[in-house]
Amino acid sequence: MSHQLNGQVAIVTGASRGIGRGIALGLGQAGATVYVTGRTLQDSGSKWPGTITATSEEVTKLGGKGIAVHCDHRNDNEVEAVFKRVQDEQDQLNLLVNNATSFGETPSSRGYDPEVPFWTLPISQWDEIVDVGLRSYYVASVFAAPMMISRRSGVIVNISSGGARQFAGNVAYGVGKAAVDKLASDMAHQLRQHNIASVSIWPPLTKTEKVMAYKEQYDLKKAYSPLFTGQAVAALAADPKIMDKTGVSFRVTDLAAEYGFSDSSLAA
Repeated sequence: MSHQLNGQVAIVTGASRGIGRGIALGLGQAGATVYVTGRTLQDSGSKWPGTITATSEEVTKLGGKGIAVHCDHRNDNEVEAVFKRVQDEQDQLNLLVNNATSFGETPSSRGYDPEVPFWTLPISQWDEIVDVGLRSYYVASVFAAPMMISRRSGVIVNISSGGARQFAGNVAYGVGKAAVDKLASDMAHQLRQHNIASVSIWPPLTKTEKVMAYKEQYDLKKAYSPLFTGQAVAALAADPKIMDKTGVSFRVTDLAAEYGFSDSSLAA
């Protein structure tokens, strides 16, 4: 998969840490220029480690070109500015990965403990999950589509989860992910005529910073590195038959079997 994306330009939203970081690294490993967006530009004592600056530097070390861009995906003007910058600097956009998300503040350390009833959680949690983890996907896609349409090519990958179809411990989370899958499918319907693919993917349990912080609550024998999902996104972006997949939701583990890649400890 090395250097298959040379000359390709990608935007990965919410990539300072977690799965977003793993995706950015996977694209960098494949040789892409990756615009890494997020709110954490530098280490300022955040509860969670990771910055878009550090991720972008890692992308470059892996053989791609990482570019950190501060962006709060709640702010439409800031999001629009990201795409304008890419247009001005690159005059192309080949791949958008919608990954930015937020769980908000909850009584549970995990944020989606199945033992916590939805009616006891703050309503603001719904707003966080739907505004950042769904609405921001739509907004970014609105700005990406014209850039891709002008070149009659492009791929939009939306990060979802199996919670779209089965209970995953939090009602707002599950509804949000089901909507992400529907968003990917409906965008595919209108983008197909422009030769632009839209898919959603379901990462497996992943060794993100938050999962590792509460590792006693998880079976880490079944957990994968963040880079594993990055390899899946890189494989999709490089697939010459990607239009055959548009509108569909895929498990990352199934994509690994199809494309022939395995997990790596690089981003664990």
